[in-house]
Amino acid sequence: MPESSRRKLAVILHADVVGSTALVQKNESLAHHRIQDTFRRFSETIEVYGGVAHEIRGDAIVAEFARASDAVGAALDFQSANQERIAILSDDIRPMIRIGISLGEVIIADGTITGAGVVLAQRLEQLADSGGVVVQGAISETVPTRLPFDFESLGERQLKGFGKPVRPFVARLKAGQQLPSPEADTAHVPIRESPNDVSGRSDNRLPNTPSIAVLPFTNMSGDPQQEYFSDGITENIIANLSRFHDLFVIARNSTSVYKGKAAKIQDISRELGVRYILEGSVHMSGDQVRINAQLIDGPTGRHLWVERYQRQVEDIFALQDEVTETIVGTLASGYGGRLRKAWQKQAQTTRPKNVQAFDCFMRGLDSWDLLTKEDNLRAREYLEEAIRLDPGFAKAFSKLAWTHISDAIEGWGDDYESSIAKAKECAIKAIDCDDGESWGHWALAACHVYEMRFDLALPGFQKAIDLNPNDADALMDYGYYISYAGRAEEGLEAAHKAMRLNPHHPEWYKLSLAQICFDARRYEDAVAAFRSVRSVETVASCLYMAAALAALGLAVDAEVAIESALELDPQATLRKWTDAKMAPYKDPKDLGHFREYVQKAGLPS
Repeated sequence: MPESSRRKLAVILHADVVGSTALVQKNESLAHHRIQDTFRRFSETIEVYGGVAHEIRGDAIVAEFARASDAVGAALDFQSANQERIAILSDDIRPMIRIGISLGEVIIADGTITGAGVVLAQRLEQLADSGGVVVQGAISETVPTRLPFDFESLGERQLKGFGKPVRPFVARLKAGQQLPSPEADTAHVPIRESPNDVSGRSDNRLPNTPSIAVLPFTNMSGDPQQEYFSDGITENIIANLSRFHDLFVIARNSTSVYKGKAAKIQDISRELGVRYILEGSVHMSGDQVRINAQLIDGPTGRHLWVERYQRQVEDIFALQDEVTETIVGTLASGYGGRLRKAWQKQAQTTRPKNVQAFDCFMRGLDSWDLLTKEDNLRAREYLEEAIRLDPGFAKAFSKLAWTHISDAIEGWGDDYESSIAKAKECAIKAIDCDDGESWGHWALAACHVYEMRFDLALPGFQKAIDLNPNDADALMDYGYYISYAGRAEEGLEAAHKAMRLNPHHPEWYKLSLAQICFDARRYEDAVAAFRSVRSVETVASCLYMAAALAALGLAVDAEVAIESALELDPQATLRKWTDAKMAPYKDPKDLGHFREYVQKAGLPS
């Protein structure tokens, strides 16, 4: 066997596009673009689940995994995301795929993968419905029973090329269950190669300052309804730790991927690029709550501090501050006591006095992050209920402001000016409740941008960051909005820092980064960032993608991006989306730059 070849036992995934020939006959250019986009997105999903996409063969893709659970998870994850993506298309050029997964011996040589395992996966795939997944019996038996997967037997089948009958199974997500995140030891956290990289990859070297990641506290109550409570404990500790300039804190949704997963502390430390890991558990029984917390040195796995707290539920928020203070004191021991002094000098944080209010607040955050009109309304209901239960809840007012901002900038509200006015009112109330909480200043600064008051917006953003320098979301937004102010290169610096603080950042980070790259005239980087987005698509993102493609002279691709924008907003016009309200550039030349290329891409006047 040549040195470039190797034989191995592997989990193989084979997928193809259903009816690809018919799609091409309807519209060759558009079908080709969408099929390639489908495989690009699937390749990214495969990578996230620890797999390797070895080949893309016209209308098919072949990938290899080390574990059956990763292959099934990637397949179901992508099928769900692809269904959502094509559902919004107004035409019938809708690439659907079917997937087969097998376990068998393969030969990998010169970038190709062959063998009985590949052939079996292809035969299984042909048994799948459009949008479906069919696996070999050995795969269904290998996947751990703790995972929420159902396997429906198709009986014994005689497949072409195989002497013995095969037992195929249709793989589905169990009804009412959520797809679990990739296992921690396979979740892909790429490393940025240079400080100037704008692809969204993160530099995970240990910072020169104390760095910490707070893993999701485990709910030990046995009651799924308590999940939001244990998540709230985690959120509050992260928020309090983030108030210190001398401490590097990883954002909550970057550590949430490890929830319920068994992973080595050393691996987590390396993946997130932090020195210290805090993990713990919460057990509630009646009116009692017990919190166990332990601080671990990431590189060595050595426990530095272990403590147990038990309190009445009504004291839970004071308890969160107490835990945070102890952690900070431990970290400060090697840094001249600076963090301890900073903690002692700061004013007491305004905390929600009602546990139910905090629960509603957490649910509101989760709904808003989904970035749809319906979920935005649902988030507003949760946040308004949190405020009704606790009228002094500053963060709830701040996030409520963002639901109105979303109405304005996504065109979900009835009136732009009214939505911004409501958002501004909520932001001011947040500041009135707690002037030392950064979120109110952040929301108010965004409102000032949409009022074209950059003289007020930029100091407001700066104050928010000064109050909480490790808030990755605020920092990402700061980069986005100072790009509107004509400072795109500074915006890129802020965006990269945000992505470093939050290595498992949500999709909207990439959308913001892409727009900043366009403003900085880095068109190739803008296109790369847009194409890295898996599940979120807005009218604005499609238009900026089209403008970047037009600037690169890729007229056909730019036209396809415009079509995507029109599918989301059939009334989209140049006049509507290059208005100063929807694109609030401080310098008219920057607005003209966007208008020039989006018009060149083909957006109707």
